[in-house]
Amino acid sequence: MSQPTIPPTKILVAEDESNLRLVIQKELQRLGHEVAAAPDGEAALRLLEEGAVDVLLCDINMPRLDGMELLRRVHQRPNPPEVIMLTGVASVETAIEAMKLGAYDYLSKPYRINELDALVKQAAEKRRLRVDNQRLRAQLARQSETPEIVYVSAAMREVMRLVERVAPSDASVLISGESGTGKELIAQAIHRLSQRADNSFIDLNCAAIQETLLESELFGYESGAFSGAKARKLGLFELADRGTLFLDEVTELPPPLQSKLLRAIETRSFYRVGAVRKVQVDVRIVAATNRDLNTVLADGSFRSDLLYRINGFQIALPALRERPEDIEPLARHLLNQLSGTHPPELTPEALAALTAYDWPGNVRHLRNCLERATLLANDGRITIAELPPETVRRSPAHATTPSTALNYGAGVTPDPADNEAFVPPSLREAERQQILAALEQTGWHRGKTAEMLGISSSTLYRRLRDYNLDRHQ
Repeated sequence: MSQPTIPPTKILVAEDESNLRLVIQKELQRLGHEVAAAPDGEAALRLLEEGAVDVLLCDINMPRLDGMELLRRVHQRPNPPEVIMLTGVASVETAIEAMKLGAYDYLSKPYRINELDALVKQAAEKRRLRVDNQRLRAQLARQSETPEIVYVSAAMREVMRLVERVAPSDASVLISGESGTGKELIAQAIHRLSQRADNSFIDLNCAAIQETLLESELFGYESGAFSGAKARKLGLFELADRGTLFLDEVTELPPPLQSKLLRAIETRSFYRVGAVRKVQVDVRIVAATNRDLNTVLADGSFRSDLLYRINGFQIALPALRERPEDIEPLARHLLNQLSGTHPPELTPEALAALTAYDWPGNVRHLRNCLERATLLANDGRITIAELPPETVRRSPAHATTPSTALNYGAGVTPDPADNEAFVPPSLREAERQQILAALEQTGWHRGKTAEMLGISSSTLYRRLRDYNLDRHQ
């Protein structure tokens, strides 16, 4: 497996002396950094507006906008770069004052380029750690509240009974169900009701990350492990220590990583990429999949021993069409989320249409529908005129189980009542036509198409390949 490359440090040099500015830019580029340059503070501010910068090298004495004022304005920005002040000997006191205002450090002229390079690397590492810390804090803040799971059906009452039974244990849990049924909410509920609730809940969508990045994302790497690995990075497995690691779409893991994950789960230890010493962890695994387990075992795409290890306790989520009594409370809950204190009212006809529809994309599909309807609603009321056309027409009953056809419900299946001689097309052709219709609705935007259909991006790509669908047909 090829190793991921770490993006170079992005540096902005604000220096009014043209020869020095050019030398700094060229030398830092030679050392592997990505460097832009500005002749004064105002030009530097414009460049900062155009893109993110990791480290700003800032001369104190510049025309139009000096270094001190530039520093003040930079620190008013969200997620500012680290700032290193470049100063003459006579301005050292000013540079120290700049550090009190938030500058990372300063260098007095003349300085060696290796000295500057070392300081830039330290500043970039500090910023990376700050950004990672902010990201993790935001993630934990989002997950600090027990997720609200809305239901009245007996099927979901049984699911929540199982959640409450398994949560206090350390058993691995596999949550199965179609896309959009709320598998991540169930995983969060398991964590919040467990003995690990005060520790991290870390989630990873195994289908959303490039294969070459997955190993380092899971297990981290050591400094120098591969080209561009300039500092140690902790993986999600390590960040989840004493907490819960949620592996969404776990059956999409590539085979080489499946064996490493199995070993990590069995031994509660692993090696960071490029490391010679094991890292010991105490992590509970909760995984989820929208694929049929018998199928992934039969076609050899997923290891049976790994499946048995993560499937210590299985919870199967019912599709929304199997619990229509939950549609009304879910719809009202979602409208409150989307509209705040004054949600629009659902007319009886609209509510009847929502209840009669089979929701192939499940709760995610319902949310998307209500979001659209909220935007179109007049006078605080959602009528059938604001609902997507396919939700208003009652679709024919499903002829197969979800494991044999996706049944997206994109609104392209003809109503048999329109034609007494109607003969349903083959399941594969019906599926192909539904995918094609969704692609046309989204302008062939594959991410939006997958979301509309309620399937993962990787599943959509496989279907496009299987059915030889491209925009030029």
